[in-house]
Amino acid sequence: MSVIARIFQLIVLSIALVHLVVAAPLEKRSFSGDGTFYAVGLGSCGTDDGNTDLVAALNAPQMQNGANPNNNPICGRRAVVKGPKGSVTVRIVDTCPPCQKGDLDLSPAAFGKIADFAAGRVPITWNWA
Repeated sequence: MSVIARIFQLIVLSIALVHLVVAAPLEKRSFSGDGTFYAVGLGSCGTDDGNTDLVAALNAPQMQNGANPNNNPICGRRAVVKGPKGSVTVRIVDTCPPCQKGDLDLSPAAFGKIADFAAGRVPITWNWA
C-alpha cells in the first residue's frame, strides 16, 4: 500500500472516530424545560393515541419535522421525563409547535405521574431512553 493510500486510510479512520466520540455524548445529554399536558389524538407522527397512553409531543425546534412528519425518525422514540413528583417514560408521537426547546407536552396519564394537574406547567428534565 502506498504512503498516500495509508495516510488517506488514517484520515478516514480518524474522522470516523471523532464522529463517534462527539455524537455519542449528545444522545445521553439531559434536556430541561417545561412540562405541560394536552388532549391527545391523531399526532404529527400519524398515530392515534389517547389520554391514557404514556405519550408526548416534542417541541418543534427539537422535532425538526420535514415535508412528511410521519417519516420523522424521532417518532416512536422514548424519553425519560423527571418532574416534581417522579419520573415516567413516554413515547414521542406528536409535535408541540408553541413549545420551546427542551419542553414536552405530555398526555394526561404521563403528566399525572410527574406532577399535580393543578400546576399545569412544571419544570422538567428529560433524556432519550
